[in-house]
Amino acid sequence: QVQLVESGGGLVQSGGSLRLSCTASGTISSFYTLSWYRQAPGKQRDLVAGFTRYGRPVYADSVKGRFTISGDNAEKTGYLQMNNLKPEDTAVYYCNYEYIWGQGTQVTVSS
Repeated sequence: QVQLVESGGGLVQSGGSLRLSCTASGTISSFYTLSWYRQAPGKQRDLVAGFTRYGRPVYADSVKGRFTISGDNAEKTGYLQMNNLKPEDTAVYYCNYEYIWGQGTQVTVSS
């Protein structure tokens, strides 16, 4: 049974950066199978970044050019580097693998 644990969230000022990590316990095929979602209060959970079946990164329009998804297969860890953060990026960020979700990590961006 795969479990996902996110870390790296926190409070940051507008324009700042954070790097989120998602570490998997159990067997996953590749960090390319990990994706990131976020959910702001009162809103639905939306995809932020992931990979296509060919390993190409895909991003929500709102984060293109600011966020970068990557990973380390040896560490079974996925990363989401978030630069130039904006208040509208405030949300709980979740890591996803197939039907499995992490517990989420809060990101708060102050103006």
